[in-house]
Parts: sequence; structure tokens; C-alpha cells
Amino acid sequence: MLHIHFSTADLSRIRIAQEPDPAWEILLSLHALGGPADHVVFGPWKSRTLPRLDSSARMLFALAPPRGYSPDFLTPAGTPDLHSAVDAVLSTRRGRLRADLAQLAGRRRTPSWTRLLAEGDAETMRRLGSALHGYHDRVLAGRWHRIRAVTDAERTLRGRDLLDGGVEKLLGGLGPRTRWESPVLRVDYPVDQELRLRGRGLRLIPSYFCWRRPITLLDEELTPVLVYPANRGLHLLTGPGRPGRTALARLLGRTRATVLEEIALTGGTTGDDLARRLGMSPASAGSHTAVLASTGLISTHRGADVARHTLTPLGLAMIEGHLPTDGPPTDAPPTDDPSIDDRPPGTGPPGPPH
Repeated sequence: MLHIHFSTADLSRIRIAQEPDPAWEILLSLHALGGPADHVVFGPWKSRTLPRLDSSARMLFALAPPRGYSPDFLTPAGTPDLHSAVDAVLSTRRGRLRADLAQLAGRRRTPSWTRLLAEGDAETMRRLGSALHGYHDRVLAGRWHRIRAVTDAERTLRGRDLLDGGVEKLLGGLGPRTRWESPVLRVDYPVDQELRLRGRGLRLIPSYFCWRRPITLLDEELTPVLVYPANRGLHLLTGPGRPGRTALARLLGRTRATVLEEIALTGGTTGDDLARRLGMSPASAGSHTAVLASTGLISTHRGADVARHTLTPLGLAMIEGHLPTDGPPTDAPPTDDPSIDDRPPGTGPPGPPH
């Protein structure tokens, strides 16, 4: 369990990230690539993405194992774009590199080149920067608009919570694995950890690739952050076997299929927001969502003055084209672990992690 301790000053210094954080999305997408091949959301995406990686990805997989500790220096604070994030990683002071990589080595076997990285070796750092840029270009850049749409929608919902019910509703609405018991936010976590904010506040970062539970940094002295799942797990990732927009349009009608996809993409939306984004009247949006709700593809939750539409499991199955009996992809990763590969980073085949 993770316990985040707030003071009165901390409650007035809660911030929600304005943009998706490129460093955290890189790290958490690496975790997703190392996760189960038959994952209901990430499995199909993983099977398509792994073949696109080049050999430099081995370095990133070694530093970001899918389970357990990943070095804090990989996710620096205050980096709204890729270039500033990579620059901050490469500017990490040597003491931080040594401490974080010692933590990693204490938990799993690491390749010999991590000793050069811990000393700030210029060539090894250059390779790390190149690997981060290359990975982002191959894996994230093409879907960054979707990542942004999902995190923007989540930011809007949390902002409404704050306006409607203050910090109690904001912190109480971060998902089923969090619980606000003033003055402590309790998070279902794989290890016991205490985070005392001590007047520094907390930066909330909704993340597209964060799955199941929120995550924070290990070092309590670093800028406090809590990265949590945006979209409540209904991440829309196109995959093999997905019906496709044409097939959905034939089944539902073009406009209704677009409405369903927009609800899936944002992880839930109001009728007015839906109408604004799709350029239709609120009455038309209401008509389409009523039909989708009556057929069980979406559910509508009514609050005091607004109705919010979210995808149901049936709607997700319609979008993703998966059935519960689907087997895992045939390109499941081998059991060898690239994190103990002593070849220099940037050489040899990438090989997916396990």
C-alpha cells in the first residue's frame, strides 16, 4: 500500500498535468510491451509494435523491466515535450545515476554497460538519448494525438470534480485502487511506501499507458507525482481483427459508429462535449447516444446536472473486435531476458522483454 500524506498546504497545491508526459508514456509503454501477450488491451498493440523496434530498444528494456523498480531518473519532472525530457535525462547528475542504477542492480541482474551509464559515460549517455528518441518516433509519435485526447478528457473530468466537490471529490475519483481518507490518499500498491508531501503539493499525471494502478517515484525527496490511469482502462488501441471503421459504419451507420469511437477514445464524455467535438447538435448527439445505450454498447450515468456516457464491455468488444475466447498472439516473447544481455546497447536484435 502507498500512503500519500497531505498537509493543509499540500491540498492547495495539487496540480493536474496540462499535457501527456512523454517520459512517463515512454516508461509505461515499455512496461506494457513487456507485459502479457494476451493482455485484453495491450496484447494486439504489442504484437504489432515489437517487430518495429530496432536494436537500441534493448537498452530501454534493460532499464525499464515490466515489473518492479525502474530508475527514477528516466522520468524527470517538468518536461512537457520529448526534447526537454530527453535533455533532462541526459543531464542527470552522476550521484543520481549511481543511486538509481544501484537500486536497479540490487533487484535484478543488469548488463555490464549500466556501470558506464552510472558514471555518466558520454558515449553510453548518447546511446541512451538516441534510444529514447528512436523509441518515441517508432512507438508513440503516430498515436500521440490519441494519447493527448484521452489525457485531455481525463483532465477535464478531474477539473469538474474539483469544481463540484473540491479536493475530496478530486482525490476520491482517481480510480478504484485509490481511497481518500483525509489527510491520507491510500493507493493499492505492490510494495509498502510512504510519501510525505511536506508542503510541496502533488502533481497528478493522467497517463494513457498506465494500467491497473497508479505509480510514483521511489525517492521521496524528488518532486512528488502520482501517475494514474486515464480512461479507466478503456484505452482504444487498434489491433488485428478489429472490425474497422467501414465495418462498424455498415453495422451502426457512419455517424453512430463515429459517436461510439469518440466515446471509446475519450474514455467517457458528456453529450455536449461529444456534440462539440463531432460538430453536431446536442439533440443529434443525444439521439445517437440513446440508441447506443439501449443496445448495451454504452452506459449513461446521470449526475446532478449532467449525463456522462462511457463504453460498456460489449461496446469495447465491438470496437476492438475481440471475444473472450480469443487466444494470445502467436508472437509471444521468448523467455530469455534482454536485461542481462552484456552486449553493448545498440548491437544485436532488440528481443522483447519478459
